[in-house]
Amino acid sequence: MSYTALYRKFRPSRFEDVKGQDHIVTTLRNQIKSDKIQHAYLFCGTRGTGKTSVAKLFAKAINCEHPTDGNPCLECPTCKAIASQSALNVVEIDAASNNGVDNIRQIIEEIAYPPTDGRFKVYIIDEVHMLSIGAFNALLKTLEEPPSYVVFILATTEVHKLPVTILSRCQRYDFKRISVNDIVERINELLPEEGIEADDDAIRYIAKNADGALRDALSLLDQCIAFNFGQRLTYDMVLETLGAVDLKVFSVMLRSIISGRVSDAIASLNAVIMEGRDLSQFVSDFTWYLRNLLLAVTSDDISSVVDMSKENLDNLLVEASQIDEETAMRYIRILSELSNQIRYASNKRILTELAVIKMCRPESERKDDSLISRIRAIENKLESGEYSISSARIPASEAAAENAEDEPAPVLNIAVPEDIKRVVINWNEIIKRSPYPQKMYIAHAVPSLSDAGELIIAFEKNTDMVFFTSGDDYEQHFKALQDLINGYAGAEIRLRLAVNKQPGDVNGVSYPDLTKMDFFKEKGIKVEVVEDDEE
Repeated sequence: MSYTALYRKFRPSRFEDVKGQDHIVTTLRNQIKSDKIQHAYLFCGTRGTGKTSVAKLFAKAINCEHPTDGNPCLECPTCKAIASQSALNVVEIDAASNNGVDNIRQIIEEIAYPPTDGRFKVYIIDEVHMLSIGAFNALLKTLEEPPSYVVFILATTEVHKLPVTILSRCQRYDFKRISVNDIVERINELLPEEGIEADDDAIRYIAKNADGALRDALSLLDQCIAFNFGQRLTYDMVLETLGAVDLKVFSVMLRSIISGRVSDAIASLNAVIMEGRDLSQFVSDFTWYLRNLLLAVTSDDISSVVDMSKENLDNLLVEASQIDEETAMRYIRILSELSNQIRYASNKRILTELAVIKMCRPESERKDDSLISRIRAIENKLESGEYSISSARIPASEAAAENAEDEPAPVLNIAVPEDIKRVVINWNEIIKRSPYPQKMYIAHAVPSLSDAGELIIAFEKNTDMVFFTSGDDYEQHFKALQDLINGYAGAEIRLRLAVNKQPGDVNGVSYPDLTKMDFFKEKGIKVEVVEDDEE
């Protein structure tokens, strides 16, 4: 006899064997005991949560000749016929391949005749959302008023695709994802029957990797048993079989990323690749690891939200002390973007390496959530003495003001209007009051004046000006800068953006810096390094 997969071999034969669906099991058993069987049921939920298994068990129970406390006896001819799939009164239909009007019409013709064995004719329509519109319409009337001896059980993973007219005719049951503990309990029940020994952490990893689907857990267990035939199943064996990575690898890589050691982080990734681990699985597991870290940082009672052993939980808390909430969220964002891209990528390794470099080097990103990491990197360098405030680059406007007394005032063709003078005098304050990330882009810009009397913001680099001139929200950014400047000017200012001529640039234009004018010097303004604090 051919081998039977574990998930088929250990299908629940009694309602007590159904794990994680107590709310459904209790209701169905009570209906059987009180003989209040409904004419149409809708079982919906994610894959592998027991919809089809419960449907077959329910069909067996309502047709059993000697039911006990709502359970089938498993001994009568009807129970044995249903178990061997030879019963004519229980029909299972796959709507994915039988989704036409003719298939439904055949059912309608069949239900005109009462069952030859048992009390009920049961039609189990799996993946019912795959039926065509015509098939749904043909089913409507029969589904609403079938003969008293007919029971419909519709099962689907995508209940939102069902017409409302179908939903209103069924008693709906939502199957929940099965918890890790329930999956572990079920695996521990069947391992002795198979003569298999396994470590607790190996079973728990399989259960966690199944993502709430008991059928998936049994399939993974089947795979691990086959690969390690005749051996005790250990945690390392499971990792090797499933192409997964130990938590210690994530810990080592995370420490390298936090400290910005790109070469060490890439070396850890290369080791994972050389061991033949699946990169998609690696990214998914690393994202989950960071999710647990984020919960450890933000939750008061981590044990209630993270399902793992005490030893791993203690290690997680140690790792959590080295990372802050914003950084963890940025890492998760980068890996989530990578997870979407890697699915269809021809070279997954390069994409993964780029993501690791992004995580190590926040300064390579322009997204808002990387700003805190970039500022922290500068603070760490200052504390370590790698460079000092005096050697750090300060905004060009402040550097100009600091040296204004030693440099001649620029020559202008027109007088500076009073409203623009107010903007220039308060330029440092405008930089300080700018929100992130606007502050970062205008910090090295200087105010100037065109021959037409326009206020020109002259940027040091084109990449800084691009924030206000292109991209999805550039109009919003430009308006925010315009409104801030108008507030200090006390009037509507005509504003233009430009890039100052750089050394060696033959075709560039040099815009005079108004902070070198006499009216600016007379204010006696004390120049300070711009504080990058969010308002």
